[in-house]
Amino acid sequence: MRYDLVIFDNDGVLVDSEPISNRLLAACLTELGHRTSYEDSIRDYMGSAMHRIHELVLERTGQRLPDDFDDVFHARVFAAFEEELKPVAGAAGVLEQLAADGVPYCVASSGSHERIRVGHRTTGLDGWFDESRIFSSQDVGRGKPAPDLFLYAAERMGVAPGRCAVVEDSPLGVQAAVAAGMDVYGFTAMTPADRLQQATQLFSDMAQLVDLLE
Repeated sequence: MRYDLVIFDNDGVLVDSEPISNRLLAACLTELGHRTSYEDSIRDYMGSAMHRIHELVLERTGQRLPDDFDDVFHARVFAAFEEELKPVAGAAGVLEQLAADGVPYCVASSGSHERIRVGHRTTGLDGWFDESRIFSSQDVGRGKPAPDLFLYAAERMGVAPGRCAVVEDSPLGVQAAVAAGMDVYGFTAMTPADRLQQATQLFSDMAQLVDLLE
């Protein structure tokens, strides 16, 4: 394989969580008087760390979200995950193939460590990721689109940025990978291809990924 490390985004790439979390985010913001549709949430917040959601709402409205917003939102998300969350089709097969080929991989997500663990446990992907393979925006000062998280993951995994491939489905994640000097494969199953044009290559079926990486 051309790469020494494959870095996966989590939401929308490994676990099919974006429809759930964006539906609930839109509802939470609307309840607080910040009218937001599901489509608005996908466009404006998909791939964001929580701090960016707070910053955008404050910038646009001049109002701060409540101190307990993150806790309330995550409680709703985790409850919905238990009922609805599924792995992205083909994701387990990709992980199995990388492991069989001895290719190092990890996950680097805007979500919290708790969110990552809940998602993996619910979908049965937890067996593929021990703690040494899990990186969150909580670990760095700035989330995506800053390159910090991907650079941190590469450093911890002992691989130079130029030898890494990132798998992303959000414009913010693609921007972060490009800024980190990494090749990035844009997953278009949910995101329109024209929003991921900075990616090294686009693909729509997770089963295609291993062949693209070779």
